[in-house]
Amino acid sequence: MGESILLLTAGLIMLTAGAEGLVRGSSGLALRLGVSPLVTGLTIVAFGTSMPEMVVSLKAALQGYSGIAIGNVVGSNIFNVAVILGVSALVRPLTVGRQIIRQDMPVMLAASFLFVMFFVNGSISRVEGGLLLTGFLIYLLMVVRAARRKQEAPDTPRTARSVFLNILMTGAGLALLTTGAGLFVTNAVTLAELLGVSRAVIGLTIISVGTSLPELATSVVAAAHKETDIAVGNIVGSNLFNILGILGVTSLTIPLSGNGVTLTDLFFMAGSSLLLLPFMRTGFRLNRLEGAALLAMYAAYLIYRWP
Repeated sequence: MGESILLLTAGLIMLTAGAEGLVRGSSGLALRLGVSPLVTGLTIVAFGTSMPEMVVSLKAALQGYSGIAIGNVVGSNIFNVAVILGVSALVRPLTVGRQIIRQDMPVMLAASFLFVMFFVNGSISRVEGGLLLTGFLIYLLMVVRAARRKQEAPDTPRTARSVFLNILMTGAGLALLTTGAGLFVTNAVTLAELLGVSRAVIGLTIISVGTSLPELATSVVAAAHKETDIAVGNIVGSNLFNILGILGVTSLTIPLSGNGVTLTDLFFMAGSSLLLLPFMRTGFRLNRLEGAALLAMYAAYLIYRWP
């Protein structure tokens, strides 16, 4: 077991480092090519920070572990809302912009309930995956267009790194992500068998927490520096990408069967997201008491779910 835990940790470190290299390299390359930093942040950087979830879910599905692939997304979304926003609100009450409440939160809730509707039969088909991915592309197009309309500074700053160095960082990041994902999935399965728990439970807990660490660091640091819009937007965007983007791409590649992922897991995922809306509407902020309530919800979920 000790070796599996060690290799699992090594895989997680490689995933985190790979995501960092991919984000820095690809965003630097985009700036070199004249793409605005705003559009870069909304597309390349947002995609890069969710790459651990993407690569792990895709790798797991291709290896025949569909339960891990779906459990990773469901568990990540629960962890993002209940733990990351909960901890961030304890660090500093989070002011929530009106756009998030009026536009992004409703889209996130719609995506969550659409996924639940698709997954009632315990699987996600290629057609359903295509619909999820189409929804993500439409949402992304809406966000980019809205951002361009609001953008005041037309000048695009340039990165000091050369094109070659940016390409090298991007390639190294992808290599680390792929290798790290292989280590992470393989040893997570081994650990599940040693502990006598299902692969879906491992995906819902250990794997989902591990792949959500970049979002945890981003939101907590943002909250500490009073960048509360980033702290909240990071989670809403990540949850949207997890459902529409990751499940869309993965189920288009190979139809998914979520053995071990139950209706209770879906209830916690959709329920925690739904609970956010009234919390956010009370004074357009998420206060410390509400953050503590979210953390208590996650603790209850772990107690219920872990055998």
